Amino acid sequence: MKRLDAANDNDPGKRIARTRQIWQSRIGRDLTDEDARQLAENVTGFFAVLSDWSHAERCAANDNKAPSEPHDFEVRHDR
Repeated sequence: MKRLDAANDNDPGKRIARTRQIWQSRIGRDLTDEDARQLAENVTGFFAVLSDWSHAERCAANDNKAPSEPHDFEVRHDR
């Protein structure tokens, strides 16, 4: 499998430059470093949400307990 050096590089400057290189051609305009930083942050956040959803679905699928009944108890103070 090909190693993705850009994905394993912890140098923020290199990550921003690589993000700009990838996205500028797709967006069709020049990007600032701030544009590239926001893109990287948004894509990372998007995949984090997908990961959370996937984890929640796996947990729900593995939950063999019967669904709990709602507890709608009324508290009475009329002794």
